[in-house]
Amino acid sequence: MSGTEAMSGTHDCGGDAAAYALGALDPHEADNFRRHLLECAVCRDELEALEGVAHALPMSAPQHPLPRRLRRRVLRAVRAESRRSVPARKHAAWRGVRPAAALAATAVVAVAVVLGVELSGSSTSGRLIHAQVTGASGSAQLRLTSGRGELIVRHFSPPPAGHVYEVWLKAPGANPVPASVLFTVGSGGSADVGLPQSLRGISQVMVTPEPRGGSPAPTHSPVIVAQVS
Repeated sequence: MSGTEAMSGTHDCGGDAAAYALGALDPHEADNFRRHLLECAVCRDELEALEGVAHALPMSAPQHPLPRRLRRRVLRAVRAESRRSVPARKHAAWRGVRPAAALAATAVVAVAVVLGVELSGSSTSGRLIHAQVTGASGSAQLRLTSGRGELIVRHFSPPPAGHVYEVWLKAPGANPVPASVLFTVGSGGSADVGLPQSLRGISQVMVTPEPRGGSPAPTHSPVIVAQVS
């Protein structure tokens, strides 16, 4: 880790990593955390580890309907746990940060399972939109249920090395904005990605490959475009 990439004094180092990995930050918080990632190697490394957990576990949970109030309580607990681990990070070297990272990873495991249960319980209903795929192999669909979306990709090409897929929301006549959702695909090219924001008023859901940690604006042509309206 270089001297310029040690820890930022203007941000709770790593405090938002677990919530960001789950897409639980609001757009303003997500933008601030992406800017923080540009200068903090600790948070980049921790986010990489947490994203692996978050992407692997959702579909491994037993499939039962989940009350939305429980989902909100667990997400609040993740963010609270992440912030409780921050003071130890501010006075420790990277080796000492590992126990705090393990606590955050445990929280991500719990929420990833919860989110997976919720998605599985709602996957049999809603409007299904076949998305356009360009510059990649595989297929993509967007399932709309009660104004919320779930992106379903199958046999999809993995992102380039050092990149992840980032989801964007576009309203008519406006530029795409981050959905605060990053994902990759499993060994079979599959992923089921829940979108935390409402899609009411959104005309397109797009996906682009972006540098790990995401970007504030698209840097690549979309590989997935779903026409919502």
